[in-house]
Amino acid sequence: MRGQESIRGATSCYLPLWWPAQLSCPSLSHPPRSFLGNFFFFLPPCLVPTVKSQELLFLQSLSWALGYNSSLAVHSLAGGEDWVLLYVCSHTAVIHDILGGRQYHLQGHANTISCLCVSEDRRWVATADGGPDPLVIVWDTFSGIPVRTIFDSHPGGGVAAVAISRDARYLVTISAGRAQKVCVWRWTSPTESPVCSTELRPEFGLQDFVIFNPQNPYEFVSNSKTQVIFYLWSDAGLQYSTPPLTKQTFNSVVGHFSQSAFHFNNTQALTGTSAGKLVVWDMARALSLSEEAQVQPHSTKATKLVPMQRSSITVLMVLESCIVTGDVKGRVKFYNGRLQLLACYSHSGVGPICSISFSKPPPEPPDPASLIHQILFLSLNRNFILSTSDATVLHVATDETNFEKVMEEAKKATTAIACHPRQALLAVGSHCGLLKVWDYQQPKYLVSRIFTEAGIQCLSYDPEGFFLAAGFTDGSVYILDAISLQSCCEAFRFSRGAVTHVSFSHDSEYLATADEKYAVTVYKRVLQNGQRCWEHLAGLHSHYKPIRSILFGVQLDSNEPRLLSLGEDRQLVEYDLSSSSKDQLVISHRDRVEQVAVPLCLAWYPQFGTESFILTANSCYKMKLYNTTTKMCRKTLLGPTYGSPLEKIQILPTRSTTDPQKCYLAYITKDKVGLQILPVDGNPHKSSAFICHPDGVSDLACSYDGRYVFTAGGNDRTVLKWEVNLNALEAAASLGGEDLVPFYSLLEGGREGEFFRELEDYFYYVQLRSQGIDALETRQVSTHIPLEEIPSVMRAMGFYPSEEEIEEMINEVKFSEYVDTGEQVTKINLGDFIKLYINHRPAFGLSMKAIRRAFQVLGYDNENGDKVIDRGDLLLLLQCRGEDQIGRSLGLKLGMKSEMMAWFCSAESEETL
Repeated sequence: MRGQESIRGATSCYLPLWWPAQLSCPSLSHPPRSFLGNFFFFLPPCLVPTVKSQELLFLQSLSWALGYNSSLAVHSLAGGEDWVLLYVCSHTAVIHDILGGRQYHLQGHANTISCLCVSEDRRWVATADGGPDPLVIVWDTFSGIPVRTIFDSHPGGGVAAVAISRDARYLVTISAGRAQKVCVWRWTSPTESPVCSTELRPEFGLQDFVIFNPQNPYEFVSNSKTQVIFYLWSDAGLQYSTPPLTKQTFNSVVGHFSQSAFHFNNTQALTGTSAGKLVVWDMARALSLSEEAQVQPHSTKATKLVPMQRSSITVLMVLESCIVTGDVKGRVKFYNGRLQLLACYSHSGVGPICSISFSKPPPEPPDPASLIHQILFLSLNRNFILSTSDATVLHVATDETNFEKVMEEAKKATTAIACHPRQALLAVGSHCGLLKVWDYQQPKYLVSRIFTEAGIQCLSYDPEGFFLAAGFTDGSVYILDAISLQSCCEAFRFSRGAVTHVSFSHDSEYLATADEKYAVTVYKRVLQNGQRCWEHLAGLHSHYKPIRSILFGVQLDSNEPRLLSLGEDRQLVEYDLSSSSKDQLVISHRDRVEQVAVPLCLAWYPQFGTESFILTANSCYKMKLYNTTTKMCRKTLLGPTYGSPLEKIQILPTRSTTDPQKCYLAYITKDKVGLQILPVDGNPHKSSAFICHPDGVSDLACSYDGRYVFTAGGNDRTVLKWEVNLNALEAAASLGGEDLVPFYSLLEGGREGEFFRELEDYFYYVQLRSQGIDALETRQVSTHIPLEEIPSVMRAMGFYPSEEEIEEMINEVKFSEYVDTGEQVTKINLGDFIKLYINHRPAFGLSMKAIRRAFQVLGYDNENGDKVIDRGDLLLLLQCRGEDQIGRSLGLKLGMKSEMMAWFCSAESEETL
């Protein structure tokens, strides 16, 4: 980028990030200086990190964003023929140089951005989000850095509307709660509180639009669908008026309000309505423009209701000496101050307009006759950007009345993505039926297809990259050519519900799908008339709760494919494909893999040793390794704990040819994307995660070379491309310590704490007990304890595992060396016990929420309305409904006869049936 000077090794940038590289840079002998507030300040140099410095800092960096939030405005930041747009993707504001093929991401929000505004000179951008801890951030678009962040502006619901004054000194924000609060901020001041604020009554409706008076920064207007509110403010306070307007006011239908604006004559204001009319408000006020003036009450009333057209007006703005409207039919109209039509731009393919943004004015018009004609010429001859509610952005050249499409994105939720296994191609599918293929290396759009019958729910390429399978919300399955997206055969319609998963076998001979009706359907590739095509093999309702994953693999003793499915019913089902026939899908094994937790995702674990494993992640933040043959749980490990459990996992394709043992796992949680170093051992420093889609992630995909991870945001209609930096991940893991150091930090008080000393005491006390408390011979002090003592120490430390969990813990240690040595382990040392304890105990302990939920299920209401449970009922439930061993133990301790217990349990069973 030109216009940069080296200052002590840093990079100082005085031109916008999006400044075209081919343009010459003006000479800058001094840093730019701005006047904001009551003081001058020099803008700090823009420290733009180089690629190398970014690699050192970030584990994952946002590389590109596809799609945008079509309910928010799209702004033009450049003039002339340059297409530089500002729009919102989920929680990120994007500055997109369309012709230059570059994006710059303004990242700082943890919640989805709910509104934004741009200053008159396009220098400053304010973004605000909606969420529990909302932020308002002011950005410098020249450098891309945040210059001011307002924390907790509207706690609770976030921000519904924001505006910046024409002189860029002030911001106004309106909260999104039912009882809305309006705040005025002097954002150039370091104070954390607003200059003034007021609360609005709920009957005013949700005020979701606000704008300053361009000629008076102490005046602004907001509106909901049913009420327009005018405000006057100063340091002394904020006052507002709510002029009434009903159908009876002018004996005419008003409609719902859309947007408001101040007339350039500074005595009137305008509001557009869904009935195609403009409300003209006359303002009589006695307010000087000095900041010291006290706010005076003023009256505003509706004086005219002007019918402009039949269709709804969705956008209203004042541009110098013109009034501009946009409507649901995609038309843009220019009016003079007396609301006389000057020009109209329309195109048959344009949908309802959401925003209009004009380019910067040209230097001067040719041969201006007068100042008024000059302003009028500038207004009518400025190109502009349109954004529509059907997610299309267009550039309109006023001299040629040419509508040129800039972007066309998904209109509904983006739920499916898939990466080509051998090329830099990304397929994106949405619920509106739009399927697009992108070259993510360039990046550029290649080909698309629209399915009008139903929405796309899932996508998958075959291992060779010749086919692309798509599952739809109506249960249909299409097999497409991966290049042209044309159908290779007739669509299959064997699923009764939406297809949620689709996958190919390693040899592309089988295709399997899972649907929301808990069925797995298999298709087989056959030879017909000398050509290979697909046919339906069989389907089966193999689960009774939603299916979370379907997974193809390869048989250990042959090259035949194997198929597994995992459901929320805690069942891992393996199918016998070789024995299956037409309409007969055979199950070879059905195993229950969880007792309490719900399994959420499934993957083949990389081969680090002789034994082969299947990796699962569950709702209790645990990852488990199961032997691929016996399905025995061989290890339970603490997984990433970043707010929500893992929803999907994928083994990152390896890039290292020198060290094939270097493997990594990509995963998504409810709102984050992360990486995990393999093998998994419970070390929290081996994983990382970043917020990617605050409103929820719908899908995950990895590039064929492992350099990029892609996430789809579902309802936010965006897809984000994340560049993976494995060196930074490895460095973070190294800084966390080696061997037992990371695990000590997970113990209360750490290595030197009382908890650890207590554990040591219990550990050695168990040795005394195993040798006999009353033994007189010389005792043998050891660093190990017998495996059968593991449950006692666990319970002494406050963790009470179930009998199944005890069995899994003992088997985990007992068979840890069996595959390599053929011998069983009979004892465990302190270090391994600490790892076992941390990996098996509840990730967040026993919470009051879990206890209350148990009382809700087991208890009954007492006279005070509280949930209680009788001690005897609890003991009987534990004996008859709990694990067998617990029931027998309680029965013996309580002195109950076995006949009575058997009778009670049988009676309970009959009642349940």
